[in-house]
Amino acid sequence: MKRGLFIGRFQPPHVGHLSAIRNILRECEELIIVIGSAQFSYTFKNPFTSGERIEMIRLMIKEEGLPLDKIIIVPIPDIGEHSLWVSRVKTFVPRFDIVYSNNPLVQRLFNDAGYQVKPIQLYKREEVIGTLIRRKMIEDKDWREYVPRIVAEYIKSINGVERIKQICKTDYPEERVDSATCRSDEDSLES
Repeated sequence: MKRGLFIGRFQPPHVGHLSAIRNILRECEELIIVIGSAQFSYTFKNPFTSGERIEMIRLMIKEEGLPLDKIIIVPIPDIGEHSLWVSRVKTFVPRFDIVYSNNPLVQRLFNDAGYQVKPIQLYKREEVIGTLIRRKMIEDKDWREYVPRIVAEYIKSINGVERIKQICKTDYPEERVDSATCRSDEDSLES
């Protein structure tokens, strides 16, 4: 049985992630979805908790009629040492055969560890990217078209947009609330 590994932060899960999951399941019998930067939440770059991300991914998969019994979702915290990261991933997940990623560092680390790495066919990458979706939320622009309906409903149910806006507020009156005022987290492998 061929098992794939797909790594992302899923902040939030969007239609690009859904497209990647569909494509990977055409090639693999099972898929491990790794939620990276699992320890981060309540920041502009990582506004949602790992638990919230797991719920959104599961809801998205169920709504799309994808086989949830063939998908394993595992949150993994960053450790800050790239040379040890693949070993860390391997301790958290079941055996896997192939890694799907477009992140050059992730590709390099898994290639160096002897894994086959395959790039993901990107879906409207210029538009469908977590950073842009979160900016649209802050700026009251339409972001819902970039996420599955069920994900938008979930974000609404947890007041996710309000959370991101509040995270980005400043106590300096001359600055306005927008994505430019938000401080980013440490660079992570799953950007």
